[in-house]
Amino acid sequence: MPELIKKRSRKAGLPPGSLIHIGDKKKEEVKITVIDYDEGNFQEKIIAEIQECFTFKDKPSVTWINVDGIHKVEIPEKLGECYGFHPLIIEDILNSDQRPKMEDFGDYIYIVLKMLNLDSRTNNIISEQISLILGPNFVISFQEGHEGDVFNPVRERLRTGKGKVRKMGADYLAYSLIDSIVDNYFIILEKLGEKIESLEERLVTNPTGNVLREIHNLKREMLFLRKSVWPLREVISTMAKGESSLIHPSTGIYLRDIYDHTIHVVDTIETFRDMVSGMLDIYLSSMSNRMNAVMKVLTIIATIFMPLTFLAGVYGMNFKHMPELEWKFGYPMIVLVMLIVAVIMLFFFRKKKWL
Repeated sequence: MPELIKKRSRKAGLPPGSLIHIGDKKKEEVKITVIDYDEGNFQEKIIAEIQECFTFKDKPSVTWINVDGIHKVEIPEKLGECYGFHPLIIEDILNSDQRPKMEDFGDYIYIVLKMLNLDSRTNNIISEQISLILGPNFVISFQEGHEGDVFNPVRERLRTGKGKVRKMGADYLAYSLIDSIVDNYFIILEKLGEKIESLEERLVTNPTGNVLREIHNLKREMLFLRKSVWPLREVISTMAKGESSLIHPSTGIYLRDIYDHTIHVVDTIETFRDMVSGMLDIYLSSMSNRMNAVMKVLTIIATIFMPLTFLAGVYGMNFKHMPELEWKFGYPMIVLVMLIVAVIMLFFFRKKKWL
């Protein structure tokens, strides 16, 4: 996050609409794919030059243009010029630290949301910003360029003609893409739930410093999830109200279903946050209880040795005339007395349940 803030500082003093990529370059090459379809026809191809997309602008069929990689500024810029997008939209697309939001420009709708995945090596959450532009007969999506995405089921339905996506308009395609992203949240939450459950067991059995570090990592992930998902409720709610002419009432029903899913995701995240905070309290309580147990044992040992030290001190004084000093059974007798005193005290502590 500090590194991203430093990159954002490069725009300080520049006029609004200045096109600078803010974020990490996820891949060297930008991949552009175009899917054009209607109920009876389907076309999919990879584009080498962005100008090849311009021929799809005025076609009556639905066109989905997916740009995988946003570090080359000229690609979103040329698309924006062709389709008449506001310069601030292109600026937001190039800024990978956007908050999920929706902006209605009348002729098109601009949507920002976060695609989440789990890193297979570190098991940490990876976030990728997705920018969607919904028009009357097109959807343009911009991805940062992580390997793989969650849109493959949508692509497969388009190729095979299964479901309603080929029979509906561009708004239904945008719904399908958002639905794929939200459904993937449940997979992430399921993995996190398993991680929390495993961590709880370790916390109860062996609350070490490693467990504390994992708790703090989980707490940061929960904050990150909340930041990525919480604003999405407002975005889906606004779209579901059907105030835009680009979203048909029939699609609004499906958007309300996504809204319910989003509420479920947010509630689950809040539950996990409470659980992680409770785990931190349990860890601190466990450390305190362990310290108290150690101090209790040490106190009992010190208490047992107090009378023994007294007896040893008395008979260690250098007086010439002292009882038992000349007695041949004096040493065994004082050791026996010490043992008897220690056993009596241990029995007393056990009876009081202090030990």
